[in-house]
Parts: sequence; structure tokens; C-alpha cells
Amino acid sequence: THARTHARTHARTHARTHARTHACTHARTHARTHARTHARTHARTHARTHARTHARTHARTHARTHARTHARTHARTHARTHARTHARTHARTHARTHARTHARTHARTHARTHARTHARTHARTHARTHARTHARTHARTHARTSRRDFGKRASFHYCIIFNIIT
Repeated sequence: THARTHARTHARTHARTHARTHACTHARTHARTHARTHARTHARTHARTHARTHARTHARTHARTHARTHARTHARTHARTHARTHARTHARTHARTHARTHARTHARTHARTHARTHARTHARTHARTHARTHARTHARTHARTSRRDFGKRASFHYCIIFNIIT
């Protein structure tokens, strides 16, 4: 009969008895008190809310997952690290850029290819080396006139000289 009258007086005495009954009512009041207790329970619920806060903490854990997403962003940063790995892939792209640098290295490889191009440039240098090879080719050009020929030409020149004198 007098329960409601003395309710506040005996409230603390019966607090634990009625705790579950009034749990929802006082939930927000005691939320911070029990936050750590229920943290794991509500972790997934609040995951997106705290994502940015814990981003750096879990960065290494999710690095491989987001690697492709951020690949272009960090491309220049890791360029030197992966240079040798992608060297063959980009070889043709940078060929002209590094042509002069590797010219001497590949000189012998491309010698035959560019032989005709540089033939006139190196003609005098290799003249003695190829003298015997081209001897027959240039024989007529460099042949001294034979004695018979010389006699005929001499008389011809003599006639011209004689005519000029007279």
C-alpha cells in the first residue's frame, strides 16, 4: 500500500533488483561508464565513424589491400626503388633519351647496321686496311700508262708542242 510513498527512500536498497528493468532508461546516463566494456560489441557499428581516427594505426595492416588504389599517388616516390624491375618494360620508351649514354656500349652490336652511313667518314682511316681488297677494282683508275701507250701519247704531246712553237 505504501510502496510508492517510500520508493525513493528504499531506491538504493533495491537498485540491483530493478537494474535490468530500468536499464534502457538509464542507458545514455551510464554510456560513458560502460563504454570500454561494450567497445568490442559495438566496434563494427562505429567502425566508419572512427575510421579516420585509426587510419594511421591500421595503415600497415591494410597497405596491400589499398596498394593499387594509391599506386599512381606514390608512383614518383617509389620510382627509383622499382626502376630495375620495370627497366625492360620502359626500355623502348626511353631509348632515344639514353641513346648517347649507351652509344659506346652498343657500338660493336650496331656496327654493320651503320657501316654504309659512316663509310665516307672513315674512308681515309681504313684505306690501307682495305687496299689489297679493292686493288683490282681501282686497278684501271690508278694504272700507269704502259710503255706503248706512253710512246703514242708522247709523240702526240710532242706534235702539239711543236705546233705551238712554230
